[in-house]
Amino acid sequence: MKRFFILHSSFFISLLLASCSIMDYEGDCTPYYRARFTYDHHLHYSDAFAQQVQSVALYAFDEGGRYVACFRDRGEALAREGYTLPVDLPAGRYHFVAWCGLEDERQSHAVPTLQPGTSTLSDLTCTVQREHADGTTATAGELAPAFHSLVTDVELTDTYGTHYIDIPLVKDTKTVRVVLQHLDGSPVPADRFTFNIACANGLMAHDNSLLPDEVLNYRPYYTASGTAETQADGTRATTSISTALAEMSTGRLVWDNGTPATLSVTNNETGQVVLSIPLMDYALLVKGYYNRDMPDQEYLDRQDEYNLTFFLDENNRWVSSTIIINSWRVVLSEEEL
Repeated sequence: MKRFFILHSSFFISLLLASCSIMDYEGDCTPYYRARFTYDHHLHYSDAFAQQVQSVALYAFDEGGRYVACFRDRGEALAREGYTLPVDLPAGRYHFVAWCGLEDERQSHAVPTLQPGTSTLSDLTCTVQREHADGTTATAGELAPAFHSLVTDVELTDTYGTHYIDIPLVKDTKTVRVVLQHLDGSPVPADRFTFNIACANGLMAHDNSLLPDEVLNYRPYYTASGTAETQADGTRATTSISTALAEMSTGRLVWDNGTPATLSVTNNETGQVVLSIPLMDYALLVKGYYNRDMPDQEYLDRQDEYNLTFFLDENNRWVSSTIIINSWRVVLSEEEL
């Protein structure tokens, strides 16, 4: 009986070894690792990775924080259902940092070249590209959508089969649309105004926190003026509405940033500042309507578009009692101005 048990055990072990070769799709017992990206950290909560992310770059660091390798991909492959990125690493413990969407023709962000075995996590930064047209003022235009992730202490086992590394993304870049509208319906030429977002948010660390940086001035990449005809309910009266639109990008909005983001509009003809507001404070005014329990920073990270409408009087001054933010009409008190 004892001899039979030994033979049976040997046969069982042989069967396991054989099954490894048969069951693994590569035909051997090698472990394979693949990164699985998701982007659902927004206010719609569904995974929008395939629709929004155009390129991926996944940086691997060893347990001690030393750079090991970077794995990249881009293009149509990312939009395929079930997309994963092959990660060719030996078994071990790693930290992963993802900067995605940066390989764009706009080249609006820069990441330094890292040296394997020498560079560390702190060397991996992401910089918003800027120009110094007048030698002092740093300006930036349209930003490519940039996504970040940090996943630490990932154990890659040497067990045969395919192992997945989950990489959840956060979108850093924001789109801000500013609409100016005259109360009396008169035309609002967009070229009469200078639109600007000023914020020191152009240098991100490997953990997506903001590093000390100069103040960046984000300028519109698109402006337009237009007129729409509307009819009041129940009447045949037609009202003409004229507006000026400016569309701008900005980097990550961080609530506890020492230099808050300021949105300003200046009248080019008079030099008068039409409006100047703390962008994040105003963006958070509408959070309470439907996300009141969400932390402020989480809301700022999840919301990637801000549409603000300001009403002007006949002297092109902002009538500061009312503002529309993302379709919400907000009536401001004196304390909020």
